[in-house]
Amino acid sequence: MMRPGLTADGRHVRIPVRDQLLAPLLDDLAIAYAEDPVEFGHLLAAHAGSVLRLDHAHVSDDMPGHERAMRAAEADGTREALLGELPAEHQADPLLDPDHAITLASRLGRLAGHIRHTANRTAR
Repeated sequence: MMRPGLTADGRHVRIPVRDQLLAPLLDDLAIAYAEDPVEFGHLLAAHAGSVLRLDHAHVSDDMPGHERAMRAAEADGTREALLGELPAEHQADPLLDPDHAITLASRLGRLAGHIRHTANRTAR
């Protein structure tokens, strides 16, 4: 369960994605690479090429729209191939049951309300 908090200056709500989502993902990427560095290296290189071609398509003024769409689809495909190498818990977006969703929404609302209340008090 994500536990949002306030930033040190108290002006924003912080959702700790790095520690709860990205760190385990990075760990699993490292394990997948250690298990088969050649295959995983090829997948990473293919994805890097796709992403670079897509970036070029986005900044190129004379690139036709259909070419951008093809490059986006290619990048999506190589990304999916990489994600397919990860354990099952990283195959889908995190899902929250109703109780956890309500708890998270309540915490976010409470923290945002605190920021708004503090900002209104200091503006007077």
